[in-house]
Amino acid sequence: MSDFSNRVKKIKPSFTLEMATIASEMRSKGIDIVNFSVGEPDFNTPIHIINAGKTAMDKGHTKYTAGPGMIEFRQAICDKLERENNIKYNIENILVSNGEKQSLYTACQALFDAGDEVLICKPYWVSFPEFVRLADAEPVFVETVPESNFEIDFTNLEKVISRKIKGVIINSPSNPTGGVWSKEAIIKLLKIAKKNNWIIISDECYERLVYQEKFTSTEKLNRDFNIGATVLTCISLSKTYAMTGWRIGYTAGPVKIIKAMSKLQGQATSCANSIGQYAGIEALSGDQKCVHDMLILFEERRNLIIQLLNELPGVNCLVPKGAFYAFPDFSFFLGKEAEGKLLKDTFDISEYILRSSSVVTVPGDGFGAPGHIRFSYATSKENIEKGIKRLKTALGKIL
Repeated sequence: MSDFSNRVKKIKPSFTLEMATIASEMRSKGIDIVNFSVGEPDFNTPIHIINAGKTAMDKGHTKYTAGPGMIEFRQAICDKLERENNIKYNIENILVSNGEKQSLYTACQALFDAGDEVLICKPYWVSFPEFVRLADAEPVFVETVPESNFEIDFTNLEKVISRKIKGVIINSPSNPTGGVWSKEAIIKLLKIAKKNNWIIISDECYERLVYQEKFTSTEKLNRDFNIGATVLTCISLSKTYAMTGWRIGYTAGPVKIIKAMSKLQGQATSCANSIGQYAGIEALSGDQKCVHDMLILFEERRNLIIQLLNELPGVNCLVPKGAFYAFPDFSFFLGKEAEGKLLKDTFDISEYILRSSSVVTVPGDGFGAPGHIRFSYATSKENIEKGIKRLKTALGKIL
């Protein structure tokens, strides 16, 4: 075989997964690392959800399911969306996938073609642009306003609007920033999308991980204000219920789009795994105390890491309203030297931090955010304190 397809050549590898691999390799060598790169809860899946999966296996529920997902699970999703998000759907509006990542990928495959453009807000989750490119469309990046929870910069949006734009992907609460958009910003974007006939793909993976306020879904606002935009909502069980390895997510949207996505997914993966779907029913329908307990711990960790980061000379970090990421600004260190090497970007800064202190971080340049570095606080308070202490020592050698 001489070469690979252009499809492989035009996308970038997931550097967040690369950082996780580096951390695992260092740990396997006995190196005492502090890992701030992890994009998943450090808690185990709650026991009642695990038991539901075990029971499914004991009862022989280990076969293929309906392509769009088990009827019982899709009904549990509808019940959840009505109960928690105040949005009414029927099971025909729901597609279950092998993780929300597959939901987002399949949505782009179903909706976009060569010649289309798709708006993506910076900073962005690393896979958004690649999903668009894999659909042969082109990502168009829009700036955000850090001081306003990294909401879209509408002035910048006006400058990049073209007739080629077919959709926009938004992510609130955000990975990597932890920002949560205001209702006003989402409503304004919904109206622009309606006017221009764009579809909004709303990644609401972290919907339950919001601090001190209640999350409102994009589609809820769309309906409440009778805007009439087309919205596709993608949600994961991974972050809310510490189920990252179970690979269960879903999409809620117009029946026509769900059918198109199901057609593609059926040829790709047939269906989502049956055991995860049974566990998902328990996750959505069972005791929610586990979510509340995790949220309290995440908020305590958030408060700690933000305080410690802002005590570091040259570092500034806004307080995130959701998810489990801090996104401090390290621009002060750009252009300085560390161990004889010029720090040209945050890849260089993160590499220096890793090499000098065995602390794993994720460079913001990979998210389209030069100068910033992502820290996950999905780790213990002890690790947070130890990691930031090491970081302070490493940065002190640059100042």
